[in-house]
Amino acid sequence: MEHIKDIQISVAHKCIRCGRCIAVCPSDVFGKDNETGLIEVKQKQRCISCGQCVAICPTSSIHHSYFQQKDIHPYKIEDCPNSEQFLLLCKKRRSNRAFSSNPIPLDVLKKIIEAGYYAPTAHNSQNVKFTLITSQTVLQQLVDFTIKKYKGIVERLTHPAIMRFIRLLKSNYISYIPMMQRVIQEYENGNDLILRNATAVILIHADENDYFSSTNANLAYQNASLMAETLHISQFYMGFLCSAINLDKRRKFTKKLGIQDKIYAAMALGIPKFEFSHYINKKNCEFDAL
Repeated sequence: MEHIKDIQISVAHKCIRCGRCIAVCPSDVFGKDNETGLIEVKQKQRCISCGQCVAICPTSSIHHSYFQQKDIHPYKIEDCPNSEQFLLLCKKRRSNRAFSSNPIPLDVLKKIIEAGYYAPTAHNSQNVKFTLITSQTVLQQLVDFTIKKYKGIVERLTHPAIMRFIRLLKSNYISYIPMMQRVIQEYENGNDLILRNATAVILIHADENDYFSSTNANLAYQNASLMAETLHISQFYMGFLCSAINLDKRRKFTKKLGIQDKIYAAMALGIPKFEFSHYINKKNCEFDAL
């Protein structure tokens, strides 16, 4: 989010001086007067317009020029999923690649994107953008681009002179060759491992110059993925496409799609052919406690 100039922040007289705004503000905008105990706006220039102060104030005493009353929504904790419900959602989420040919309604796709957009971003930059693709022509272009990139890389990496050089460097590039060859071979045999008959793709991108863009985009992906699960929409991370995009150093294909930012994540979506009724335990969750 671009820095907002001329932000106006004030604290109304009905403030009860609880200090919650001071505690939750990540930028130390607020402070308490040592003599009167009144809450004051101390460093307005630090504000990143995250809305923490407005959301936490129990008496609606903080007025922020970026947030109108229509932007502030009360909610009840009991209306939110409880911990067991959320954990079940995480456990049952699977990368289901068995799609039907039925299109996903646009309002459902919009909900998935909205959930992604509500993921946290560093410094409240809100710099994550989304490109929704449902056109069969453009979806096919994603596949063709990936196959073309893989063929070019395989051809270069399997050249005897280059292969010897890579082995001398002990590069891990060699380990990717069989995977790329398999994707190419399967496609030529009529089996698309890239799109898997998905009827929609969401590309998640952001400004490459922002240090946290990759993190922001992948947090958005996770939010969107969980929302898709609640809507009974199957989805998977398009790792093959993302790797091909990373190989396109000049971003010719990305710009052809009208995207100027860097693509950090891609989600393939479709109506599932089948609904899972079981989840499978993973290995025991191990962690270190310091």
